[in-house]
Amino acid sequence: MVELWSLTAREAAARIENGEVTASALLRAALERIAAREEAVRAWQSLDPEAALAQAAALDKGLRRGPLHGLPLGVKDIFDTADMPTGYGSPIYASHRPAWDCAPVALSRAAGAVAVGKTVTTEFAYFHPGETRNPHNPGHTPGGSSSGSAAAVGAGMVPLATGSQTVGSVIRPASFCGVVGYKPTFGLIDLVGVKPFARSLDTCGLFARSVADAALFGAVLADRDLGDGLAPDSAPRLKICQGPTWSEAGPDGVAALEEARRRLGGLGEATLPDLFDGLPEAQGTIQFKEASTSYFFESANHADQLSAVMTKMLKEGRAISAERYDAAQSLARRCRALLAEVFAETDALVTLSAPGEAPKGLEATGNPAFNKIWTLLGVPCVSLPGLSGPNGLPIGIQVVGPLLSDARTLKVAAWVESRLRYSRP
Repeated sequence: MVELWSLTAREAAARIENGEVTASALLRAALERIAAREEAVRAWQSLDPEAALAQAAALDKGLRRGPLHGLPLGVKDIFDTADMPTGYGSPIYASHRPAWDCAPVALSRAAGAVAVGKTVTTEFAYFHPGETRNPHNPGHTPGGSSSGSAAAVGAGMVPLATGSQTVGSVIRPASFCGVVGYKPTFGLIDLVGVKPFARSLDTCGLFARSVADAALFGAVLADRDLGDGLAPDSAPRLKICQGPTWSEAGPDGVAALEEARRRLGGLGEATLPDLFDGLPEAQGTIQFKEASTSYFFESANHADQLSAVMTKMLKEGRAISAERYDAAQSLARRCRALLAEVFAETDALVTLSAPGEAPKGLEATGNPAFNKIWTLLGVPCVSLPGLSGPNGLPIGIQVVGPLLSDARTLKVAAWVESRLRYSRP
C-alpha cells in the first residue's frame, strides 16, 4: 500500500477529487512525515500545523477550488505570505510579517493548495547557507538557495514547493536532493511579492516529484496551459551539451552524463557559438551589480547583520561600472539572438544540473557552474533525478529548451525522465 505522503501531486489530487482521500488526511500524513524527518533534514523555517489543518478542513467542506485542491505546499522564505512570517533568511527580518501574499502563493491558494509553512532559504537567496541538510545524507549540502524547498520535497514531506533562481537556486538543489526542479522561461511567472535579488535574472521556479507534477503546478503559477507533462509518443531530438563550464564537472558528473547518453540512445554533441564563452562572467557581472542596488537599504542600515559573503558580493557589485554592466547585458542579448541557431535541429539540450553529487559539508551550497548561462539566457530548464554517484547521492540531468517552449520542454523532460528510471522518495 502506498503511503499518502508519498503520492505524487497528480495522484493525490485525483484521490481527493474522487472522494477517496480528504485534504485533511493528506495534510496529516504530510505533517507526520515532517515530524519524522525534520530533526535530521531541517527544511522548515516556520510551521503552523494548526493553521494548515484549518485550511484543509475548510477545503473539505467546500467545492473543489482548482487543480491543487488539498495539496500540501512548501513556500520558500523569500516569498511573502500574509499569515506566516517571512524572514528572507536574514536576522534583519526576523520578525517581519507581510500584510499580503506574493503572486505565486496567492495563485497557489486560489487553486486549492495548503501552505504548510516556510522553507529555509540561504541569506537573501545568495550563498550563505541556513541549517538545512541533504535528505539523502545529512552530512552533505542540499544546495541553495532554495535549500529547504528542495529538501522538503526530497524527504517526502510535501509533494510541491516553490523556489527561485538567480544563478542555480532551483536546478542545483533539485539535483542534490533528487527531485524534479523546473525553472521556467524568464518572466513566465509573476514575482510580485518575492524579495528581489537581480531583476534581470530572478525567476520563480518549483520542485515536484515528477515532471507531470511540475507541469500541473507550473500551469497554476504561470496562469497558462503547460500541457500534461507526459512523455511524447515519439523520441524527441536531443543533443548532449557540455558548454563553456565543462571543465568544472567532477568525475562523478562526467560519468553520470555519459550514463544518461547511453540510456537516451547515444546522443550527439551540441556545439555552442564561441560568443557563449563569455556568458558565465557576464552573468556574475549582472547579478552583482543589480544586487548592490536591490540590497542598498540593508547594506546601508544593517551592515552588521549581513554575512561576510553577502557583504563582499555587495561591495564588488558597487564597484562594477555602468559600462561593464551594459557590456554584459549586450552580450546576453546577442547570445539570445543566436538561440534559434542553437536549437535549429534539436528539441532540447541535455547537460548536467550540477558538477556532480552534493559536496560534503554544510558551509557552502555547491557550484552553480552549469546553471549560469541558461539563467542568463532565460530559457526553460528542468532537472531530473534518476542517476547517482559513487556515494549513492543523486546527480540530476538538466533538460534545456528554447525560449517560451515550456510546454514542449516539459514533455521532452518527461521522455528523458522515463529513461532515467525516476524513483520516489
